[in-house]
Amino acid sequence: MNSKTFCFAILITALISFTGCRTSVPVAAHPSGNNYVLVHGAWGGGWDWRQVDDLLTADGNKVFRATLTGQGERAHLSNTNIDLETHIEDVVNLIVWENLHDVVLVGHSYGGMVITGVADRVPDRIKQLVYVDALLPENGQSVLTAIPGRNVRQAVTNGYILPVWVTGNPPPPHDVPMPALTFSQPITLTNQANAAAIHALYILTVDKGRAPEQDGFYQFYQRAQARGWPSEIMEGDHNVQRSHPKELVHLLEQASH
Repeated sequence: MNSKTFCFAILITALISFTGCRTSVPVAAHPSGNNYVLVHGAWGGGWDWRQVDDLLTADGNKVFRATLTGQGERAHLSNTNIDLETHIEDVVNLIVWENLHDVVLVGHSYGGMVITGVADRVPDRIKQLVYVDALLPENGQSVLTAIPGRNVRQAVTNGYILPVWVTGNPPPPHDVPMPALTFSQPITLTNQANAAAIHALYILTVDKGRAPEQDGFYQFYQRAQARGWPSEIMEGDHNVQRSHPKELVHLLEQASH
């Protein structure tokens, strides 16, 4: 055996030995922190939670910002076959492949649909659910049936619901079209007893000077209260993760300790 062949044989043996002894180690946050998985709303992306991520990380937490298929930096994967189940699987796979446990799972707006499905699929991985001005669906509801007053069907173009507030071609990050199936597919919940055992918090954000009852998400705040969940009313616009990140982080950390 010449020297080159011998070195190659040693390399292969080392690789086999290394891969054969690898073990899956659960990801742990700082001893005083938590594992946060943040799920954005419709048209958004993980970029939407950058400020919150920075603040949570600075406090010793481990943070994962999910970006749903076809959104944010994954916009190049967008197609009209993407549905709610795709997005639920996105977050389930993030949790499973990162081997996360005791997760504080946060969903904003449409993200409430997603985290409800995730909690149904992997309840043993979730420590706390937090809904931030988010949909809180019952089994069999879709976005369209959960908020019947918002007729987004009229905004569907070529299988997408467009963010009409985005004009021209602005530099990223920015909101992008949402596959219409994500709004029309009903959620399927089959493990509700176990999911119901997870601690949960609902945060309703209300514009200054406006009554909570006037808010479009007030019905979900009421639903959370009917389930006996702790609930908070936070002054701010719908996207408090951008406009009031410090106040939001305070509520998130307060709820998860």
